[in-house]
Amino acid sequence: MGLAQKFTPKIGAVAKSKADIEAAQAEAPHLKRVNWRSDPGLRKLYFYAFFICIASATTGYDGSMLNNLRILPIWTDYFKDPKGDTLGLLTALYAIGSIASLPIAPFIADRFGRRSCITIGCVIMIAAAAIQGAAQNLDYFMGGRFLMGFGNSLAQLSSPLLLTELCHPQHRARVTAVYNCLWNVGAIICTWLTFGTKRIDNDWCWRIPALSQAAPSVIQLAAIWFIPESPRWLISKERNEEALNILAKYHANGDADNATVQFEYAEIKETLRLEFQYQKSSSYLDFFKTKGNRYRLMLLASLGLFSQWSGNGLVSYYATDVYDSIGIKDADTQLGINGGLTILSLIVSVSCALLVDRVGRRPLFISATAAMCVTFIVWTIASSQQEATKSKAAGQAVIAMIWIFSVAYALAWSGLLVAYTVEILPFKIRAKGLMIMNFFIQVALTINQYVNPYGFQYLHPTWKFYTIYACWIFLELIFVTVFYVETRGPTLEEVAKIFDGDEAEVAHVDLGKVEDDIMQHGGTTGFEKEDHVRVEQVRSSS
Repeated sequence: MGLAQKFTPKIGAVAKSKADIEAAQAEAPHLKRVNWRSDPGLRKLYFYAFFICIASATTGYDGSMLNNLRILPIWTDYFKDPKGDTLGLLTALYAIGSIASLPIAPFIADRFGRRSCITIGCVIMIAAAAIQGAAQNLDYFMGGRFLMGFGNSLAQLSSPLLLTELCHPQHRARVTAVYNCLWNVGAIICTWLTFGTKRIDNDWCWRIPALSQAAPSVIQLAAIWFIPESPRWLISKERNEEALNILAKYHANGDADNATVQFEYAEIKETLRLEFQYQKSSSYLDFFKTKGNRYRLMLLASLGLFSQWSGNGLVSYYATDVYDSIGIKDADTQLGINGGLTILSLIVSVSCALLVDRVGRRPLFISATAAMCVTFIVWTIASSQQEATKSKAAGQAVIAMIWIFSVAYALAWSGLLVAYTVEILPFKIRAKGLMIMNFFIQVALTINQYVNPYGFQYLHPTWKFYTIYACWIFLELIFVTVFYVETRGPTLEEVAKIFDGDEAEVAHVDLGKVEDDIMQHGGTTGFEKEDHVRVEQVRSSS
């Protein structure tokens, strides 16, 4: 199905109005389709996109690192096997560091640009990895984790913003959905690296994985100087010619008079003018000022919380405890299971990310959450049987459910968590909105990382602890079914119509008029829109 194909989703009665969604879908432009494989500009752009996506791998590396290090006897002996409060704080410090960056990350991204924010984040993460790898005691290691969370928040905020604002409209959703899937790449590298260093019979068995967490940041820092800045950010700073040159270079091989380029430029420029017409800057209070923004805020909070409170944290951070509870205590076996699981999750998540324009966002969210709910219920039942009877078959069933659960999560939540977030937000509040979603992720992680150790330590048998998650995921399924709306079809700017209806601050640019104007004037003049707002058209100087 194409970018502009109409789609009428079935939504709950209390969600956004069906008329707003249908109107936004109906007005989606029929842009000329392109094949990135045969287009030099797009091939170069998506080569750069890989390096933007590396930020997600850093997060995945951390998500697996502590879990894998806890399997190593030398690490547990060196740091005196932290448990309870100490383990909770050690795990949570990454999230706490991320929360600490909340006041400044969107400011840097909006004031100095997406690339500058990524650069600062990478430098901080490289320093953090060095501190972790050289740690002489647990306090040093904890300090490195806090700093790693702080730096990662900067890079993790700006990378998806830059990615979605650079992509060609035809590929935006799929490429942005792939972004968060590369979390699994970091997890795979960390897991198998630790599997290898386990054979080292000294401190370097854990220092090497800790130091290697800097690798994704080093790669991204080296590449960022070649990656173009967001054309939307450039236009917001009135650097219009630079923005047009970037759109032309990467979306039309330098042809500034290309109809798609002229349409994008006109729509972005006029939409940003409307967004900033009465307010030159944005604030977090903007999320409470309109009905559409309050709806967005509700979705952002749910995305952040559901993505971490669905039981996936048990697999990412506490898999060792899960395996121990069913009698699998061999370190090689645990690392092997983790490694295979992350590879499977990567394959499934990327495959589903490439289907977001064919299947739609909403069906993927509902299917994934429903499958997670059913799987977790079976997981809980199998765990109760294993703990009661010590049945090997029940233990194997738990492992199977962990794998199936990870596949279910990867159907939607791996890729769409970030892609859906940046898609539902207009430019003016996009950086702050993504930070809000990340804030709820870190709050959920912090609570998880304090509560989960207590759950495993004090709530016996363990299946009672799992029951809490099973009930919560069922509530998530109800919420997703009622409130998550389909956003497939419109351009990045036009998605605002789904949430704001007639009050959306979106330029009404007619693609047909853009094409006629190019035919008549070579793209050098302006054209009158239906609402009589003149959209300036300029020729690239390149």
